[in-house]
Amino acid sequence: MMRPARLAVGVVSAGRVGSVLGAALARAGHTVVAASGLSGASLARAERLLPDVPLLPPDETVSRADLVLLALPDDALAGMVRGLVATGSVRAGQIVVHTSGAHGIDVLAPVAEAGALPLALHPVMTFTGREEDLERLAACSIGITAAADDEAAWHVGEALTVEMGAEPVRIPDSARALYHAALTHGANHLMTLVADCAEVLREAGIEQPERLVAPLLSAALDNVLRHGDRALTGPVARGDLGTVRKHLAVLADRAPDVAPAYRALAKRTVARSTAAGLLDTAAAKDLTELLDDPAEGHPDQ
Repeated sequence: MMRPARLAVGVVSAGRVGSVLGAALARAGHTVVAASGLSGASLARAERLLPDVPLLPPDETVSRADLVLLALPDDALAGMVRGLVATGSVRAGQIVVHTSGAHGIDVLAPVAEAGALPLALHPVMTFTGREEDLERLAACSIGITAAADDEAAWHVGEALTVEMGAEPVRIPDSARALYHAALTHGANHLMTLVADCAEVLREAGIEQPERLVAPLLSAALDNVLRHGDRALTGPVARGDLGTVRKHLAVLADRAPDVAPAYRALAKRTVARSTAAGLLDTAAAKDLTELLDDPAEGHPDQ
């Protein structure tokens, strides 16, 4: 038997994250009573993931809800919070959750002053806004932040996370910015790195580069997660100065937009390889000088 819903949920807004988390809460037995969304993509997504849920302005969505889910861009969150409080949409006893990784609960101070319970729940995954995201939630963590001295609030965040199928991880408010910087550096920059890799392979005449690199990159990710810096391989970790010099030259000639990123990441690899004992100090010094020399890799050299 389906257990009765316990909370009325309002989703602001029905973007990729909001629609999926709203659907996950509905699947857990809550009722999504309203959602807000203006773009055509949001409307289509809400129709698919939140069927029969009325689309209303944000203030009306919030006023109907026991649990308010603010799935907004980082820079839009503070203004929306102030606006909702100013309209009287937020009331005492509500749970107000935002999904921003960059913010803790300070941005929700106005709703706390109105008597609502503030929570930050950040899903540590990328969203497509499609049904498969609901299944991916089961393999991801959600970073929870609540007031440091409010154990009941932490438990509410953990309960909601578990109900959505994810694993709760407590993130102190003071660590939130560093936590988000680390995740952004890892996930978003990895996507850029992989896209650059595929683009350079196409420049080299390789068709379907994704098929070529998928096993390599999957193994590299698995190895570093299992073994850390000891998993580092390649010409930098081996101290192959001549190979790195050739890379700088060919990238400067054929992929100049990628060359600075190669140079910067190679320098980080030198530092990590040295710290891990894979690279001796003499080789590290030679590689660092090569990577710091703006003339190296210059197409006119």
